[in-house]
Amino acid sequence: MLSLYHHPFCPFSRCVRIALGEYGLSAEFVEERTWERRREFLIVNPAGTLPVLLDGEGPAICGPRPVLEYLDETRGAEAGARRLLPDTARGRAEVRRLIDWFDSRFHEEVSNYLLTERVYKRFMTPEQGGGAPDSAAIRAARANIRYHLHYIGWLAGRRNWLGGDELSYADLAAAAHLSSIDYLGEVPWDEFEPAKAWYARVKSRPSFRPLLVDQIAGVAPSRTYVDLDF
Repeated sequence: MLSLYHHPFCPFSRCVRIALGEYGLSAEFVEERTWERRREFLIVNPAGTLPVLLDGEGPAICGPRPVLEYLDETRGAEAGARRLLPDTARGRAEVRRLIDWFDSRFHEEVSNYLLTERVYKRFMTPEQGGGAPDSAAIRAARANIRYHLHYIGWLAGRRNWLGGDELSYADLAAAAHLSSIDYLGEVPWDEFEPAKAWYARVKSRPSFRPLLVDQIAGVAPSRTYVDLDF
């Protein structure tokens, strides 16, 4: 039985949740608020980061890339045409490049700002870094997202999926970050039609449905969040 330490709005955790759904895998989900620095969680992952996957009695698999690679190596071959990493070395390199793009650059420039300021700080004590949102950080994220939506649209206009001909971890990583901030109404979809059309394809997949029921206490989802025809 798989177990996943996650936070419902952590983009890295969301990517793994979608991957589990694509591979038809069930798991026990354990919500973790990393800012609380729980001793029991730090024993599992001393880095204190998410996601963390447990598979049987072996050591924990910690971090988004190790978890995705582990799922590919242990379950990917069984998925056949639904495998989320391409068969060729060049194809895999391109998908990994895009995972890095979204998990590093997009996260640093957009999703980390918005999630920290508008979600995580709501539940943190002042000692943990909580407090009023930083309006400058939010403005920066709102400006930065436009460049990324242009790039997503550019990729989607030249390929069947972001990483190539087939759905891959690249699509899952991008959609995971966007879904987290789409809840907050922070994605200007109507200005970026190619990116919107690509996201609608990912969002309509059965693996995505569990994400659409996630809620933030005291914050209602945007009108586009659960609407498949947004």
